[in-house]
Amino acid sequence: MKILVTGTAGFIGSYVTERLLELERGDDVIGLDCINDYYDVNVKYGRLKRAGIDRDDISDETEPVQSRIYPSYRFVKMALEDRSAVERLFEEEKFDKVINLAAQAGVRYSLTNPHAYIDSNIAGFMNLLEPCRHNKVKHLVYASSSSVYGLNESLPFATHDNVDHPISIYAATKKSNELMSHTYSHLYGLPTTGLRFFTVYGPWGRPDMALFLFTKAILEGRPIDIFNNGKMRRDFTYIDDIVTGVIKVLDNPPKGNPEWSGKDPDPSCSRAPYKIYNIGNNSPVGLMEYIEAIERAIGREAEKNYLPMQPGDVPATWANVDNLVEDLEYSPSVTVEDGVQRFVDWYLDFFKVSL
Repeated sequence: MKILVTGTAGFIGSYVTERLLELERGDDVIGLDCINDYYDVNVKYGRLKRAGIDRDDISDETEPVQSRIYPSYRFVKMALEDRSAVERLFEEEKFDKVINLAAQAGVRYSLTNPHAYIDSNIAGFMNLLEPCRHNKVKHLVYASSSSVYGLNESLPFATHDNVDHPISIYAATKKSNELMSHTYSHLYGLPTTGLRFFTVYGPWGRPDMALFLFTKAILEGRPIDIFNNGKMRRDFTYIDDIVTGVIKVLDNPPKGNPEWSGKDPDPSCSRAPYKIYNIGNNSPVGLMEYIEAIERAIGREAEKNYLPMQPGDVPATWANVDNLVEDLEYSPSVTVEDGVQRFVDWYLDFFKVSL
């Protein structure tokens, strides 16, 4: 099986790539990433190095680089916005399955630079759908987001819920990906599965996420910004649990639901080979509890700067994962206490910080 993983230098993408390789399933894996500078590229290159791709080996020639650790892994520096390069890669490699984790991330950044999201998350996604269709890809798994639930206040969030009221351009682009995927599943029989990730955290996490920002600030003796005066809850999901879910989904392409009804349409599935899953911990934690776990892991109390809610944000997220449990026996297992400690340990080691 030949698998393309886009966003392979990203947080989730790097873990998914390594899990595929470590399981020794016999897969050939190609990782694709443009390595943009949305956040510290040293973190991205560090993730690639774990998979045997050295920074000095990477060029802008869009030619795959062989891993020094895994014989079945190659990396290519490429942006999904480069339509001709993506089409050429598909024609040359003949992928069996695709895991699309490349995207312009971040709710808050989408408030100030919305065009980046249209270019990457919509145009780039379109540039992936077309070669998947023409090259008869057996399954496209792609990252959606819990952000699509927007103004929905029915908790826990379920994939059967309507998600027509996003409150950020980032969320709107992710909802668009789901709509585009259904169209291709319906018209061309392309099996697609969208994964709505819920607040993923862990070692090698993104520098723009709360855990990274809070840890860095506490260690540097700076105050942390706490929005909505701390009255927030998140379904924090540890990276290993996320990756387990992704692999399970990859191995089980949707076949379509013959009982699906257009008179009472279920947004999570279709008569076409199309499926949507939440991947979360199904156990929301208060923001202040999360901060206390970070303080315990570091051994210092944070100086706190309480602020009002930010535009585009929501007070609570909570994933209903019943269909993922029923269909694929998904079972998240890592507690916030353990997950935060693992992140802090990684942060201290990677940035050479002494307590």
